[in-house]
Amino acid sequence: MAQVKIYGRTSFLLAAHAKIGEVVHQAAVRTLKLPADKRFQRFIGLDDWQLVAPPDRSEQYLMIEVLMFSGRSVATRKAFVRALLDDLTRELDLSPLDVEVTLIESPRENWGIRGQHGDELTLPYPVEL
Repeated sequence: MAQVKIYGRTSFLLAAHAKIGEVVHQAAVRTLKLPADKRFQRFIGLDDWQLVAPPDRSEQYLMIEVLMFSGRSVATRKAFVRALLDDLTRELDLSPLDVEVTLIESPRENWGIRGQHGDELTLPYPVEL
């Protein structure tokens, strides 16, 4: 399980959200082995006054938070972050300075999904990678 929050300037997200969402999802499918039909993304557009960043960040600056089940190895998490950084900068022609990623892990028992605790779910994909 992974839920993605993508923060950026509203003007950029309106124009690029579909491509950003696809790139993020493909990276999760490839590295986290999430099912291709499971996509949970929230785009949070901010006005200029709401997004304060250093002056070397452009109007395309993105902050990405991924909330996911605990259990993935350091190597898997690093591969996912690397895929996000590389794929977003390449596919959207972004500066490396304009993409920041934070992974937030939470134990499965802290989740409630489809009327069950997350640790009681039978998942069709591995979490311990």
